[in-house]
Amino acid sequence: MKVLHIYKDFYPPIVGGIEGHINILARGLAKNKIDVSVLVSNTRNRIEKISFDGIQVIKAPEFGRIASAPINPNFPMLLKSFVRETDLFHFHLPNPTAVISWVISGIQKPYVASYHSDIVRQKRLYFFFKPFEKYFFSKVSRIIVASPRYLETSKILQKYKSKSSIIPYGISIDRFNKVDHRCVKGIKNQFKKPIILFIGKFRYYKGLPVLLESMQNVDAILVIIGSGNRELKEKYKCRDKAVFLGELNDNAVNAYLHACDILVLPSVKRSEAFGIVLLEAMACGKAVISTELGTGTSYVNLHYQTGIVVPANNRFELSEAMNKILRNADLRRSFGNNGRERVKKYFTDKKMISDTIDLYKSILDPRNTPPAKQA
Repeated sequence: MKVLHIYKDFYPPIVGGIEGHINILARGLAKNKIDVSVLVSNTRNRIEKISFDGIQVIKAPEFGRIASAPINPNFPMLLKSFVRETDLFHFHLPNPTAVISWVISGIQKPYVASYHSDIVRQKRLYFFFKPFEKYFFSKVSRIIVASPRYLETSKILQKYKSKSSIIPYGISIDRFNKVDHRCVKGIKNQFKKPIILFIGKFRYYKGLPVLLESMQNVDAILVIIGSGNRELKEKYKCRDKAVFLGELNDNAVNAYLHACDILVLPSVKRSEAFGIVLLEAMACGKAVISTELGTGTSYVNLHYQTGIVVPANNRFELSEAMNKILRNADLRRSFGNNGRERVKKYFTDKKMISDTIDLYKSILDPRNTPPAKQA
C-alpha cells in the first residue's frame, strides 16, 4: 500500500502539533510496511527530497503565504505526478492550497482527510474557498476527526458525520518514560518554587496573555517554552513570575514536563482543536488545566479527573484552578495518575496507527469495515 500525506509543513524543522502528529503517524505507518511519502511546502525555490525512518519527505517550492496558506501555482501538477505510484492520498486540513489544487487537478483516486481544525480567523477568504471545500468533501472517502467533541461542535463536520471516523491523536508513552532525573532535579532546584508550564507557539489563540495576567495571583513561577514576542513579559508585568526559554529540544522539553507541577493550556479560540501537549504532560503524570472551547481539549482533559477545565479568557478562574491544585498535593497526584492511565488507554501512537491502517484498508478493500465513529 502506497500512501501520500499532504500538508503545509513537516517536523523537523517546523515545530507544531499537526507537524509532530504527521511525523509520528508517517513513521509508524512505515514500520507497519506501508510505503509512506509526505508532500509539504518549501520556502526555497526548488523541490527537495529527504528520506529518513522509512519515509520520504518531498518539499515543493512556495512563493510566499496568504493567511498561512502556501502559494504554489504548480501544486495541481505536482499532485498529478504522484497518481501512478499512490494508492491513497491523505490530506491534513486546514490546507486551502492542497484542497483547491486537488479539485483543479481532477484526479480520480481515493483520498481521506484528517480534519485537524476549522478555519477560524480567515472568514473573508473562506467565502471564496468554501465551494472548493464543499466539492472536496463531497468526494472524500473518509474524514478523520481526533475527538467526538470536535465532530459534534464543528459546523462544517455536521454535514459529513456519516463520512467521519474518530481516531484520537496518539503519543509514545516510552518517550516520556525516558528522562534525565538529574536534569529534572536541577530544574526544580533552579526555581525553588512550584512550576507552572506553558508549551507552544505564541499564536493568537493560545491565550498566553491571559495566563501571564493570572500569574499575579499565584505563588509560582511560569516557565514558557516556545517562540514568540518576549515583550509580552514586560507588558503584563510578570518579571518575577515568568521565564521565557524559547524553543528547546525534545529531551529538554521532557525534563521540564517532569519537573513542573502543572501544565496549563489557556487557549481562547477553537483553533486549539485538541491540545497534544496535554497528552504529553499527562503521560508524565502531571495535572493539567485547559479551557472550555467546545473542542477536543475537554475530551483529553476530563474535568476533575485528570485536571481542571476553566472558562476561556477568564484569568480569575484560571488563577483559582492553579492555586487549588498547587495547595492540594493529593489532588495533584490523583489528577496525574488518572491522566497517565487515560493516555495509556486511549491515546497511544500504536492505537492511532493501527486504527489508521484499518481505515485505509476499509477504503481500498470495501470488504473491510471502517473504524467506528465514536471513540
